[in-house]
Amino acid sequence: MAEPFFISICIPAFRRTTYLKRLLDSISIQTYRHFEVVITDDSPEVDVQELAEQHPLSPQIRYFKNQGRLGTPENWNEGIRRAKSDWIKIMHDDDWFSGPESLLHFADAIRKGENWFYFSAYSNAHPGGRVRPVVISEFHLHALQRNPVKLLAANRVGPPSVVIFKKDMSILFDHRMQWLVDIDFYIRYLAIHPSAGYIAMNLVQIGISESQVTRSSFGNRQIEIPERFLLAEKLDPGNIKDLTVYDSWWRFIRNLKIRDEKEISEHGYLGAIPETIRSMIRVQKKIPSFILNAGFFSKLLMSTHYLKSKLSK
Repeated sequence: MAEPFFISICIPAFRRTTYLKRLLDSISIQTYRHFEVVITDDSPEVDVQELAEQHPLSPQIRYFKNQGRLGTPENWNEGIRRAKSDWIKIMHDDDWFSGPESLLHFADAIRKGENWFYFSAYSNAHPGGRVRPVVISEFHLHALQRNPVKLLAANRVGPPSVVIFKKDMSILFDHRMQWLVDIDFYIRYLAIHPSAGYIAMNLVQIGISESQVTRSSFGNRQIEIPERFLLAEKLDPGNIKDLTVYDSWWRFIRNLKIRDEKEISEHGYLGAIPETIRSMIRVQKKIPSFILNAGFFSKLLMSTHYLKSKLSK
């Protein structure tokens, strides 16, 4: 009987075969060989399928043509459903492994640790060859491990391609999201399986391009407003008492220029708005933009509002 796969590398593919080939090439040189590659293809053409069948990795590739385009992130979930392994390594088709031992380091972390969730350092690879390493400090790592909701302030984990996690079919990516989909998943996953293990090595290259969904969503009120409040619905209301989370809400309202509660429903969210958020909106509405957008004064105003909020309870 064949030994079961230990890691499922799940690739949600859509057309970009040049990028996909680079990723498959980086997988093919991995020294750790105990894996399968699961490609779920949203493309209407046959190019991805032909690449999967002709690539030297083909014996380890399981290719699936989606019946109708699933889109982001449901195509990510489809890979998880199709995976045979207990361990899921999602790799977006425009990302790739940094070196031949990247997968080995992920596997070693799993073997040596007791966590269900690991993430690594990585590099953002920009067009033109500029590469920017991304690491997490000890301070932010400990803060994340204490309270994953702090990811609302900043995604200290990174994109899904830098993560490996144990499959839990009760926790999938929310198909209603595209901007906060990874943060939402991380928070919900770590709430059930606490503690995130960190691998302090650059194991993945993240391809940066203007075509990425997250970049096109940035600053888009029609996307960001309903997703932020949808995520808030899933969280313990007490999390907003955390100063970092509180500050992230203050900046969210300021940066998207939300000056009236009705703007939230107008942009697609019809649920309840926490009173603390409503208070922030009322306060910011009274403050001139040139003051509100000044970093020092904004932080001072936020801190004052935070203290008043705590004292009033």
